This record gives sequence, C-alpha cells and structure tokens, in this order.
Amino acid sequence: MSAAIPEDVDEDLHIRSDADIVTARRRGRLLAERSGFSTTDQVLITTAISELARNILLYAKGGRIGLRQVKNHEVHGVTVIASDDGPGIADVDRAMEPGYSTSSSLGLGLPGVKRLMDEMSIETKVGVGTTVTATKWKR
Repeated sequence: MSAAIPEDVDEDLHIRSDADIVTARRRGRLLAERSGFSTTDQVLITTAISELARNILLYAKGGRIGLRQVKNHEVHGVTVIASDDGPGIADVDRAMEPGYSTSSSLGLGLPGVKRLMDEMSIETKVGVGTTVTATKWKR
C-alpha cells in the first residue's frame, strides 16, 4: 500500500496492529510535509500520532486515527483525532500527570502529546470510549 495521500484530503485510519501505527505515522508525516511544516514540526506531529495510536492499541485494542488539515483565519495546521470504544479514562487529571500509568509503562503518552502539540482536548466516558483531539498550528 502506498503511503501517498492526495493534497487537501482528510483521512481516517483503523488502528489494530503495530503495522497500522507505522502507516498512521507515515501518512501524518506526509500530511504535515504537504501542509508546509518544518522537518522538526513533522517529527513532533508524527511522534504525537505514535503516542496516541499506541494508547489505542494498549488500552482499547483498536480504534481510529483521523488526520485533518485545518485552518483558523490565516493560520493552518494539522489535527490528529484518536478515538476508540475502549474502557475510557476514569481520571483524566491523573492521566495527564507525567509518569502516571495504569499499564506499567513510562506514562509519557498523553502528557507528551500535550507538550508536542499546540492544542489538545480529551473527551472520555468510562465504559464507552475516548477521543483525543490534538492540533499543531503552522506559525
């Protein structure tokens, strides 16, 4: 499967395996590159995609990554939407603490995404699922 995506096209990718994470990273990097982001910002966006997709696999066993080109007045950016139908996050404030993890990992995922991107929001309901939306603006 080719990693190329047409310009100005939003994309939704299923995350069910490590290979899907690699595909999402590649597609996100291409979208960031086509959106005019610097190489450094491309890496930041790609890393955020990786963290969010890994959380989907770890906690929900599957979900989706949406990649969107966005515009706010004269500023444009890339939005990553990670969604799943997993267990939800019981304590979002705690989950945002660096080092906190319910899976014995390093706990860098959500706090790391918040540091890498310019905006981030979390919508979650225990027993229903979680959606994390993160945007990087091109300055």
